[in-house]
Amino acid sequence: MSKLGALRDIRRFRFWGMFATHMFSCVGLIAVLFGLYDVLEPNAISKIHFPFLLAVLLLAALYAAIRSYPRPVSQAYSKPNTEIRIVEGDLFSQEDNLVIGMTTTFDSQIPHVIHPHSIQGQFLHRVYSNDVAALDIDLEQGLAQHRPIGQIEKPGKKTRYATGTVVTIQHQRKHYFCVAYGEMDEANQAHATMDGIWRSLENLWREVGARANGDPVAIPVVGGGLARLSQILPAQDSIRFIAMSFIFASRHARICDRLDIVVRPEDVERLDMLELQAFLKSLQDV
Repeated sequence: MSKLGALRDIRRFRFWGMFATHMFSCVGLIAVLFGLYDVLEPNAISKIHFPFLLAVLLLAALYAAIRSYPRPVSQAYSKPNTEIRIVEGDLFSQEDNLVIGMTTTFDSQIPHVIHPHSIQGQFLHRVYSNDVAALDIDLEQGLAQHRPIGQIEKPGKKTRYATGTVVTIQHQRKHYFCVAYGEMDEANQAHATMDGIWRSLENLWREVGARANGDPVAIPVVGGGLARLSQILPAQDSIRFIAMSFIFASRHARICDRLDIVVRPEDVERLDMLELQAFLKSLQDV
């Protein structure tokens, strides 16, 4: 976690609630120890002066600060045996296998159909060096095992596949899980629904479990931006959505050793990392 991120979280009420809890617990423990000492040495406590009491309070405050200070958000689970981390950074700089969000037409042409700065646009640029033909060949090979559900008249690709269709591409020793959670309309505007995203994640986890061999997988925050769900599924809720789906799926079958949810630096400022840490911890009891 960056220094700016830590300073942001320190300003939140949750941090000060944790700080107060740890400080009072430390003071309470010291008070109990003093009580036991008073039993062994009667009237000894009455001789303690203010500077010593101040030192006790400072020690308790230091302990509380150390325990409450924001740290990178991660949570390990024993059942299932996996881990979830929230990572600030660039998706394509991760060493993990990657999840690439796409639409049900699996369009690849930029800039008129796919925005160059979208995950799909970066995928084409940074993994395929803008070779659209090579990407289309790999997508078509993966789509050969899926049955189309219809056609749509629009610029770009016109064949539609079911929401939640997953195409796995193995490229440069990585697996790229291309999952279609959004749909294009006739004007090439991408849309998605929460139900469609949930079903897409279910299909994604099955594919990851079958193809990733347990290796870590990184996924971007889904549902916002071009999917036009940012108003009802902001980044904070999207992360919880992804994590909950992953844990539910992991209860039924092993998916991977670790899931990294990658957040763009410009989105981190809007997140409450302490709340997300508390949420990930609560999933142990799901």
